Amino acid sequence: MLLFLTGFVSQAQSFEKQLLEHRKTYKAEFLKDEHSPLKKKDLKYLQFYEIDSDYAVQAIFEKMIDTIGFDMQTHNGVLKKYFVYGKARFQLKQKECTLFIYQSQKLMTKAGFEDYLFIPFTDLTNYTETFGGGRYLDFRLKDIINNTLTIDFNKCYNPYCAYKEGYSCPIPPKENAIDLEIRAGEKNFSKNIQEN
Repeated sequence: MLLFLTGFVSQAQSFEKQLLEHRKTYKAEFLKDEHSPLKKKDLKYLQFYEIDSDYAVQAIFEKMIDTIGFDMQTHNGVLKKYFVYGKARFQLKQKECTLFIYQSQKLMTKAGFEDYLFIPFTDLTNYTETFGGGRYLDFRLKDIINNTLTIDFNKCYNPYCAYKEGYSCPIPPKENAIDLEIRAGEKNFSKNIQEN
């Protein structure tokens, strides 16, 4: 029993360490992107929920064939072409959930991003604890293994529109609305809250 508990604690610490490293890298990316809405002095206003392994779920992946694609709305009115790549079904907080996974037409032709997959979603924390326009999750094709996909909501992040207007951030389609509070990942940008 003691060995089991020791292993469990070690696994939890490893999970937390990995997520803290992920957040550190995430913040650093703002300073590398020439189109970033944030400067170094703004990073202290980024807020996150406590890391919670319950929000890392194993989803069953189902591939979908979409040769037509559709125009996804964005916050500044520009339409962006996406294809439905598949859907992921999982259980969270004793509730069955489904999220659709998309592939950007533009990124499919960009070197290094050909295998990029995208899940924009909304949940019941929007407009209160998190950005009203929803949050995002990124994946690569290699993340899908034997028709399963690990969805870790601790890694969900805000679009640039959460920090500054003028960006063409995709608006999550209605089918990706989760009827739950996803209290994981990035929260509201606190600088905006203080200035309002």
